[in-house]
Amino acid sequence: MSSAAARPRAPLARPRSCALAGVSVALADHLCWPVTVVRWLFIGTSLLGGAGALFYLWLWALVPLRDPGPDDPEDGVRRLVDVPWALALGGGLAGVSSVVLVVAGAPGTGFGALAASIVLLVAAVGWGQLVDDDAGRPARMSATAFRTTCGAALVGLALVLAVLQSTSGSGPVWLGIIAATFAGAAVMVAPWALRLWRELIGERTARIREEQRAEMAAHLHDSVLQTLALIQNRAGASSEVGRIARAQERELREWLYADGAHSDEKPGEDLAAELREAAAVLEVDHAVHFDVVSVGAPVVHAPAELAAAAREAMLNAARHAGGDVSVYIENGPGATDVFVRDRGAGFDVDALPEGRLGVRESIIGRMRRAGGHATVTSRDTGTEVHLRIEPTNEAS
Repeated sequence: MSSAAARPRAPLARPRSCALAGVSVALADHLCWPVTVVRWLFIGTSLLGGAGALFYLWLWALVPLRDPGPDDPEDGVRRLVDVPWALALGGGLAGVSSVVLVVAGAPGTGFGALAASIVLLVAAVGWGQLVDDDAGRPARMSATAFRTTCGAALVGLALVLAVLQSTSGSGPVWLGIIAATFAGAAVMVAPWALRLWRELIGERTARIREEQRAEMAAHLHDSVLQTLALIQNRAGASSEVGRIARAQERELREWLYADGAHSDEKPGEDLAAELREAAAVLEVDHAVHFDVVSVGAPVVHAPAELAAAAREAMLNAARHAGGDVSVYIENGPGATDVFVRDRGAGFDVDALPEGRLGVRESIIGRMRRAGGHATVTSRDTGTEVHLRIEPTNEAS
């Protein structure tokens, strides 16, 4: 037994880096044949009624791609041949040949060349739209400019042939002229219509998904959310069961009512959203319930010192007071104010030990260095931390 026969066959899978589709390489690796032999077999059998071409297309449709390697693209394939440009070049040469043949007095052969030109140019645009995207091909021309050029070439070819045929009477070329005119218009308009159709389908799908989400939200609101709210009321805001129920209710509400239009925004741009996230984390670790309220315009691109000082005030309230804590954000025309109020026993701000830097440096000192100021008011009924900073002239 030879070593080639003893060697296990590679699975039938197409490579991701290939000349056209990778079918010949996949079949050669699977059969342990030279890839040149396989390619010539496809070419030779294609001359026998197109059998080789049909078999190539069949394998292309059914043979899967290999798993991506370190140098392979994650999605799709990387072709060494720019297929749309090759098809467009062939279509252009066939169009020039049709003009030459009509001038030479061979309208029948010219009609065949014209038909080949129409097929190749339409295939070039179709390949670029349906098979390959612009990212997988060299950046010679944008997709819009490419299809406009192909469509203009077809219309121009039809006009040239129409002028030539007007002097020689009717003939089979007129059918090709009409077909080239409609094909050129279709090449320029069809991709736009296809994109519009896809957008309409996507909008309809999003609307159906939103209706289903609304129906699900109504059902969950009448059952699960009310049950979680009842658990919080019965167990108490500071109890372990109440905190778990509140965390689950928040996650469920965010999933149900999250606005997908703002899903691409970077986290932390909205101060209220950032403080709500901080509150959710603190509620899991401490027996506290935060109520974050924001009025006025959203505080986007808030200074990092303001957000850090507010988080420090919330952390102090969760550690030393617990219970219900309110966070109030007011964005006015002259300044942004943040109030953090708890209902704890309070403390003497002036009697803080020297080593306690949480209030002095992390809140008051941080706001002073940022150009704002912080006020801490503590009584027997609770503590209020007021943070205030004026807007800067920097572009948001």
